[in-house]
Amino acid sequence: MIGSYELIKFKIRGDERGSLIAIEGGYDIPFEIKRVYYIFDTKKGVERGFHAHIKLKQICIAVKGSCTFVLDDGKKREEIKLDRPDKGLFIEGLIWREMKDFSPDCVLVVLASEHYDESDYIRDYQKFLEEVKK
Repeated sequence: MIGSYELIKFKIRGDERGSLIAIEGGYDIPFEIKRVYYIFDTKKGVERGFHAHIKLKQICIAVKGSCTFVLDDGKKREEIKLDRPDKGLFIEGLIWREMKDFSPDCVLVVLASEHYDESDYIRDYQKFLEEVKK
């Protein structure tokens, strides 16, 4: 499967007390959420990711602070900065991802369509390129 990605805008609700964003699996996002994890306290200069998934779908949200995703479909690379809690990055299929430029206060929440499965990861960039060409 060739991969794809897109930014999703979540509706901000709230009043004079503050703001709220509600995210419901199957409604606000196009899959059932089977796993949630978050990355935080990332040290200065650290880069993460460096992998692709075969079938996993994800939505990544910087609920606090910011970070930059480098996304690669085997033909082009694009950088997308996540810096708002109402903006999610939906990634599915064969997309190589790298994450960098984490702000000191960054909290990156990831909603995943599958439970953790190491066999779904491609961690070698050359193998990723071979898989994309199939």
